[in-house]
Amino acid sequence: MSELDQSRVTVHMAASVDGFIARRDGSVDWMETADEFAGGTIMDPGFVEAFLKTIDCYVMGSRTYETALRFDGQGLTWPYGDKPTFVLTTRVLPRNRESVEFYSGDLTQLVTGRLRAEFGSIWVVGGASLCSACLRLGLVDEIRYSILPILIGDGTPFFERLESDIALHLAEVSAYRSGVVELRYDVRREK
Repeated sequence: MSELDQSRVTVHMAASVDGFIARRDGSVDWMETADEFAGGTIMDPGFVEAFLKTIDCYVMGSRTYETALRFDGQGLTWPYGDKPTFVLTTRVLPRNRESVEFYSGDLTQLVTGRLRAEFGSIWVVGGASLCSACLRLGLVDEIRYSILPILIGDGTPFFERLESDIALHLAEVSAYRSGVVELRYDVRREK
């Protein structure tokens, strides 16, 4: 089995029903929304903890990292635990944990040359330009799209423009008690 067969690259984002991942000013205050869907699965702490253990490393852009730093600075939990976290940036940013590594080189080389060799479950967690670049370069195996029960009207779309269609296969749909719906799509590869 090759390294590519042993690892899986997942793009994951939480977005509004109208497809935005942040307001135009970059804020994500709307993500605290909740609803009540009686038929949904409860995301209790044990469920979330068990799921997070399946992720081996995270990849994110600099603005996503800065948002996570703000949350951490406000006393909220650093959402990535002690998992290796690779931040793509050409800027100098504060490093808040030993598990954070900054990277400014070639994205394909990072993912295929390093991360796929070291990690089984690689999660790209934002932002829109990074997720789109990963898709354009053919680096993504699946997309997980968590849709929150809110319309915000304007902001940063989930993906930046893609030059061509990317065929997907719906692999799973999950509905949660909070009103969040998660769609999991496999990226269909050309044969």
